[in-house]
Amino acid sequence: MRDRKSIAVLVALAFVITLMTAVGASAQNASNVHPVQVPQGVKQKVQGVVSIRSGDSFKVRDPGGAETSVLLTGATKVTSHNRGLRGKKDYPVTYIMRGLRVQAEGRGDADGNLVADWVRFDEQDLRAAQALEQTDELAQENQARIAAAEQAAQEAAANARKMAAQIEETTAIANDARAKAEAAQATADKAFKDAALANNRINGLDDYEVIRTIPVLFKVNSSILDATARQTIDAAAAWAKGEKDKGNANGWLVEVVGFADTTGNTARNRSLSERRSKAVIQYLVGVHNLDLRRLVQPFGFGDSKPVASNKTAAGRAKNRRVEIRILQNKGIAQTSD
Repeated sequence: MRDRKSIAVLVALAFVITLMTAVGASAQNASNVHPVQVPQGVKQKVQGVVSIRSGDSFKVRDPGGAETSVLLTGATKVTSHNRGLRGKKDYPVTYIMRGLRVQAEGRGDADGNLVADWVRFDEQDLRAAQALEQTDELAQENQARIAAAEQAAQEAAANARKMAAQIEETTAIANDARAKAEAAQATADKAFKDAALANNRINGLDDYEVIRTIPVLFKVNSSILDATARQTIDAAAAWAKGEKDKGNANGWLVEVVGFADTTGNTARNRSLSERRSKAVIQYLVGVHNLDLRRLVQPFGFGDSKPVASNKTAAGRAKNRRVEIRILQNKGIAQTSD
């Protein structure tokens, strides 16, 4: 039961971390982060992911890496986005937490902070951020268990050294003490090895490698799956099922990313690429019963990442695509020898 619980914790941790980071992993790389000042008295709206929460302030980082400091006051209104006829739902400021995607509007103060009049977020994003906070706590508990195992190994090694010192007292005791010391050392070595393996697995939870990339092509200005596109997805699903039956799908996630050629303007292409990625996901879920827990949130890059030249018809055809990327979490996939 304890092993099952540990595996469940690792799977949950890997999923949530991937979910939150994949929303804009390349755009929100820490190396691109730069602070943004809000002019004093100027009304401004910001949106992005909460990167830091401290007291009555937090920082919002947008996909381009711009980070704005937001201050909360007693007058700040915190709500969900409009939910149709039910309207918005009010929340206390404590619901603003790291990893939550928000919108905020207010005016700049003398220090360049945005003093928020209101903050809004999607309730689905709130649940994801809460899950991230819980799995962070579970990860800390696992690290505490690893530290306890290392301490136990050190104590075992100390006992072994004490036994070794007693060997020198008499020749009669030496043989018996030597056997005990060797057994204790073997136990210590195994404990150290187990602790090292646990550390490697924890450290590898945010490390993924691409197992396979399947391109699904679309027609000009279209996000509809034609017969060829469906056949491509069906073949990929059959391959994935075969790998799962072989036991090779441990720690797998599916990342679906849309792209477009340079036909049309950039904003329209970005929206088109997102619709394409959602069309592929709907087919994977609706036809092939893809487990939603293994799915990374879709994203559309528009025409920003071509794989071929947009100057030729053949190149543009390759760029009108959705990439289904099969990722494997290295931390979950690791096994002991």
